[in-house]
Amino acid sequence: MNKLPEKPPSNEETTLKLIFSKTTQDPEFKKLVARYNTRYLSWDDLRYRIPDPEKRMAAWAMMKMLRTMRYEPVPYPSLDLKYSTTPEISRSLHIFDQYLSGTIQIHNKTIRLEQSYIINSLMEEAIASSILEGAATTHKVAKEMLRKGREPRNKSEQMVINNYRAMRYIRDQKDTPLTPDFIIDIHRFVTENTLEEDAVGRFRDNDNIVVADSATGVVHHIPPTHTRIWELIEELCQFANADDDDASTFIHPIIRGIILHFLIGYIHPFEDGNGRTARSIFYWYVLSRGYWLFEYMPISRIILRSKKNYALAYLHTEYDEMDLTYFIQYHIGCIEEARKDLLAYIEKKQSEQNATKAIIKTIQTINQRQADILRQMMEHSDEFFTIREVSETHGVVYQTARTDLLGLAEKGYIRKEKRGREFIFIFNEECDLWKEKKKPGR
Repeated sequence: MNKLPEKPPSNEETTLKLIFSKTTQDPEFKKLVARYNTRYLSWDDLRYRIPDPEKRMAAWAMMKMLRTMRYEPVPYPSLDLKYSTTPEISRSLHIFDQYLSGTIQIHNKTIRLEQSYIINSLMEEAIASSILEGAATTHKVAKEMLRKGREPRNKSEQMVINNYRAMRYIRDQKDTPLTPDFIIDIHRFVTENTLEEDAVGRFRDNDNIVVADSATGVVHHIPPTHTRIWELIEELCQFANADDDDASTFIHPIIRGIILHFLIGYIHPFEDGNGRTARSIFYWYVLSRGYWLFEYMPISRIILRSKKNYALAYLHTEYDEMDLTYFIQYHIGCIEEARKDLLAYIEKKQSEQNATKAIIKTIQTINQRQADILRQMMEHSDEFFTIREVSETHGVVYQTARTDLLGLAEKGYIRKEKRGREFIFIFNEECDLWKEKKKPGR
């Protein structure tokens, strides 16, 4: 980002403008303000929509007055955090409650979600989150490394491996309360072998860290002093572990998870890896609250498409009296886009499930997973597969993957060859299954 957004005027200025401006009595002007406020535009957005300085100030004054009346406080003692639940946010949360914690349906049919879908999502999240933080690798190379179980060749690939391991760790720890040590453990996962050892899994002990654009050097945020980190993190953990049953302090779980994401970025407790840690904690929180379909939704892939808006969501919040609505609204949009991506992905995978069923119908002596492996190998008949790759992709132990592949090789559907120190497996295009597929009309 070459230029920071303009900070909004102070409350004193806007209050005076609201008192003395005649513009605010105009019905058309009121409609315009209501429309802009529904979209929750920032002051910086208004600059381009209302060129006249006096009208712009009057519009902002009305918007701030309306927002102030709807603010919901966030129980985080050290910062005066607040947010508004806009109609769009409410609508999206209703959809998420329907889709992301229950059964998922397409065309009125309940969909069976394969374990391999989760693995694919974790890989996609790990790759996107790493690239978002500057990892110099391509999606194709990183995905192949994870699938094949290859050792990382450089720091960027190590970041991807680390994020993937962190996501798997979070899945296993979703019933664990958030503690400073747990946050440190997540940081250790995402930064191992990518930072100096004395910075891995440790809160920073200095104030030499700023959040800045890597290309332009423009400073976006100066974090709180390191002497307050423990206090701020302990408050964050109390906020995360709070009882949702108290109606007076209830915050929707997805909004609470987004606020946790913001707070880690704002506090910036580590020398590096704060963004990856923040996104990991968001995933941990929503999974811990029963939104299990987030396991299938690589949200960092959506954030990667809109990096500038991600940065602006932080800045607009900090500039406008810590109004978290900007950050919440941005993330709600990312979640909705990820949900739609998931539905499209599953719809595409339905044809694969049908192909797997057809294989089982033809070969009744193999299991569901073997049929899925065989289908993948048929679709990529020019590629080789390893035991480690099948183990990783299907989420099974090495021995199970080995048994599946050897069983298919014994039946003649795939070929086993030795390459270096490991066996590789290739689809056998001489088998009856392939000949049947290649018949005219198939």
